[in-house]
Amino acid sequence: DKKRNMGFSSPVCVLFFFLGVKVYCQYESYQWDEDYDQEPDDVYQPEFQFHRNEDYGVPFHQHILGCASECFCPPNFPSSMYCDNRKLKTIPNIPAYIQQVYLQFNEIEVVTADSFINATHLKEINLSHNKIKSQNIDHGVFAKLSNLLQLHLQHNNLEDVPFPLPKSLERILLGYNQISRLQTNAVNGLVNLTMLDLCYNKIDDSTLQEKILAKMEKLMQLNLCNNRLESMPPGLPSSLMYLSLENNSISAIPENYFNELPKLHALRMSHNKLQDIPYYIFNLSNLIELNVGHNKLKQAFYIPRNLEHLYLENNEIERDFKMMVTVKITMITMKPQKKEQKKMLTLTIMEVKNGKKLH
Repeated sequence: DKKRNMGFSSPVCVLFFFLGVKVYCQYESYQWDEDYDQEPDDVYQPEFQFHRNEDYGVPFHQHILGCASECFCPPNFPSSMYCDNRKLKTIPNIPAYIQQVYLQFNEIEVVTADSFINATHLKEINLSHNKIKSQNIDHGVFAKLSNLLQLHLQHNNLEDVPFPLPKSLERILLGYNQISRLQTNAVNGLVNLTMLDLCYNKIDDSTLQEKILAKMEKLMQLNLCNNRLESMPPGLPSSLMYLSLENNSISAIPENYFNELPKLHALRMSHNKLQDIPYYIFNLSNLIELNVGHNKLKQAFYIPRNLEHLYLENNEIERDFKMMVTVKITMITMKPQKKEQKKMLTLTIMEVKNGKKLH
């Protein structure tokens, strides 16, 4: 009894705790905020849902009578005009009261200066999945739209970012194009931009050498996945919370790289060429998601206590290894489990002291 009581009250008693960290053994292409227990979708999707067909308070007043004949303006959403998937080759006339226009999945090749001449209240334009080339966008056609918040141009044939763009713009999707350069004058004025999606383009290290994104002081999400980067993008704004760098050729992370990104919540770097990284590189107080799967990592690294989702699949890290959590040395044991036919590794963390497991 005496021995048992001493063991119970001893400050060096065994302490087992589980960190909410899971390692999934498959590639993730997923929404930032999705349920992590669901099977990830292999099809790339831009992060966030940009519109929910919101009615911005525009009264009906027979607005539907002004709707373009090629399109549909639902009575429940009188400020929206749906022209998607109609084999259109030109942009139809857009009434002045329209605030959201959806033109995706058409055959549009040209955006002329007159395309939105009357639609000065536009807040969202979706021109994704068309055949638009940079040289076929008239200069300044978007800049005149001082209320524009969201612009969708993914899945086109763009080689450059359209210029100029309105300062009001908050989110722009440019994925799945042929963009290989970012002109300074094209992005400098985007002071209100919170989300920039450039995945699946031809961006390399030279594109970002001049710290071209540094002045985007409100940028929270940057997607650069599936490009040609070989090093970490320099000069990112300190406001950044979500950084997507999957499917590049990045082999190293500078030791103090994340010092300027204190708000970073999620970092996705799967399918790169990472080998040796600084031990404390991910010691970030706000980091809750880290994906470094499908790399060539061999050595353990520090796991911050606040981390909730860790993806390590397809690396060369030993099965049993030591990592640091806050100021305590911990031993992490990976235990394979099965859950609904999905292979998963749960990290079990046990405190150790002076290199020995506590008993």
